[in-house]
Amino acid sequence: MPATLKFCTKLPAVGSLSERECLVVGHKHILTLHGAYEASAAAVSPGGEVSKELFTQALKDLSPSQTSDAGDTVPLYLKQASISCLPIKCSRTNCPSRPDALANLVKPVVKKNKDVAIVVICPRTHVVPSTSAIARACQLYDSKSTASTKAFTVSVCFVLSDADGLLGGDELSDRECGNLSVLAESVRFAARLTDMPTCELDTDAFVQEARAVAAELGGRVRMSVITGKDLEKGGFGGLWAVGKAAEKPPSLVTLEYDGGDEEIVALVGKGIVYDTGGLSIKSKDGMPTMKRDMGGAAAVLAGFQAAVKIGTSKKLRGVLCLAENSVSPEAYRPDDIIHMLSGKTVEVNNTDAEGRMVLGDGVHYAAATLNASTVVNICTLTGAQKIAAGNKHAGIMCNDETLEQKCLHAGRACGDLCVPLLYCPELLLKEFKSEVADMKNSVKDRGNAQASCAGHFIEAHLPKTYHGKWLHIDCAGPIDEAERGTGYGVALFVELFANPVLQG
Repeated sequence: MPATLKFCTKLPAVGSLSERECLVVGHKHILTLHGAYEASAAAVSPGGEVSKELFTQALKDLSPSQTSDAGDTVPLYLKQASISCLPIKCSRTNCPSRPDALANLVKPVVKKNKDVAIVVICPRTHVVPSTSAIARACQLYDSKSTASTKAFTVSVCFVLSDADGLLGGDELSDRECGNLSVLAESVRFAARLTDMPTCELDTDAFVQEARAVAAELGGRVRMSVITGKDLEKGGFGGLWAVGKAAEKPPSLVTLEYDGGDEEIVALVGKGIVYDTGGLSIKSKDGMPTMKRDMGGAAAVLAGFQAAVKIGTSKKLRGVLCLAENSVSPEAYRPDDIIHMLSGKTVEVNNTDAEGRMVLGDGVHYAAATLNASTVVNICTLTGAQKIAAGNKHAGIMCNDETLEQKCLHAGRACGDLCVPLLYCPELLLKEFKSEVADMKNSVKDRGNAQASCAGHFIEAHLPKTYHGKWLHIDCAGPIDEAERGTGYGVALFVELFANPVLQG
């Protein structure tokens, strides 16, 4: 049974560590601040198991690496309590709280399937990324026959250090803890969707997940769905072409929430619930993990959910482009010419370049029909993104430098890291030149900024009259780690488009 994750200002009292285990974690220079033991005593020593002297000695024994991403852990009491420090090294393109390391320190504790208290001692600016990290460690999906059926709770308490390096002068409010709970559950939700196999999460099931979110949010949210042949009739040539071969039809799901501002922000997610590659079929080694090709749509759905719950002044739109890229006599073929919603024609030269086809329709719909002035698409689009940006960072492109910088800063603040890719459509769009259509769907030269080219293909399907902002997020790398979904994108969207999670 998955853990119940609770964020609290004060940990519930227990009699001993046999009732609830404990992990204290933070950077070593913060853990050694005066008052750290007193602040965490209710967790590490509820029955007097750990003295201040033992705690202090454990701090001295901690030895984080000066050069690598390794932290360190020292036991405090048998296997029931421990203290961990985070890595020292952090470059300018990383998140200072090191959420990547925190998640790895928390996972072994949570996997015991026992009640546990996690005390994070950190500055206020580290709380949000640390929350996402802990959420990623508390995974929801588990289909093992040996999965535990015992209910257990992970209780998280943040002890805040202030600007003067003192503990106890600041604490989170109940409202802030509530916002952290919302963020964490939405991250876990997106990760669960990403982990689910297509036999459980086909396009119809994904639509039902969206309906459940809309129902939970109540009358504040409007939802519409265009499915199957209605997509073809409506001109969604890219989405229909990619999804028509599958047993379950493609769908375009739209969620709408109206905040007080006039600005309309549309989040458009690639939702390929499985990608065989189509007739340009993937290899036996290349096809496994393609259940996660809907991670962008999962981020949009869960990010939309979190933003509405926490509050946002934006008129927020969530667009899910759902399809299964399958093989059948109905499958679209190389050499087919597809008429996109934008009015442009695309000569198919690779059916495995399907994500850009569905998103081309999605971004045009967001701009032309939903009248969005900011269009953001998120997708597991290219393997080239991982070559350019690695496994921890998404690659982003933007037609607006201010929004690009805002996204980069937001990523470092919330832990959903990103780095800029080349933005230069005048040099790169020629890669899609076709003699018989407006463009092909795959590049001629795969060594010419391929990740950027794929983004520009999507951008090319925005309306000619569109003068708003467009942000492209390729998260092929960070969408999963160690064969589990991460919920990437949820915290980034909350940071960019919702009210602040923390008030201070």
